Amino acid sequence: MFEKKSASPASARPAVQRRGMERRRAILDAAEALLREQGYEAATLKAVGERAGIPVASMYHYFPDRHQVDAELLRRHLRAIEELVTAALEGSPLSTLREAADAVIDPLRDYFREHPSCVELWFSGRSEALAVLVREFDAVQADRFWRLLVERGLVSGDTPRLALQLAFEVGNRLFDVAFRQSPAGDDATIDEVRRMVIAYLKTYAA
Repeated sequence: MFEKKSASPASARPAVQRRGMERRRAILDAAEALLREQGYEAATLKAVGERAGIPVASMYHYFPDRHQVDAELLRRHLRAIEELVTAALEGSPLSTLREAADAVIDPLRDYFREHPSCVELWFSGRSEALAVLVREFDAVQADRFWRLLVERGLVSGDTPRLALQLAFEVGNRLFDVAFRQSPAGDDATIDEVRRMVIAYLKTYAA
């Protein structure tokens, strides 16, 4: 009788990698659920592991600490938001500054309302790593928005990039206010965000 050969390390590697990816996804899903249901303080690494069905000792194989879980979950949210904003910008004629502002503000508002876990991470200064991710995201989106407005002739060609960076910064701060006032985002505050951003950009209208 021939002995059955065990799988080689190379052939077993994809299965191990797949299991690792599945566990990371389970951890992120558990963290998102706890953030949504119970808030930031409840989503400890221990609680996330229990929710995901993964022993705490094993959690450290995938994330060294809770901050790394937060950062990876926020990255996942940012990718989803970017897809929504891109779809809104590409699906709108953007013939006015109001239409352009709506194409950015409305997807953000709707996403925050549907994903309280994102609100828990985006605002409140949970950690410097999260703040950096938000600043980098805003910087990229502001630069893209600046290019689009110039190309569409909605602002003059000599409009400084700084103007759009500041518009995003103001919008970000006021969104924070809106979602602190109400878990669903205070409509009156969000309307003021819209008015302020549009009025400011009109000063650079072509």
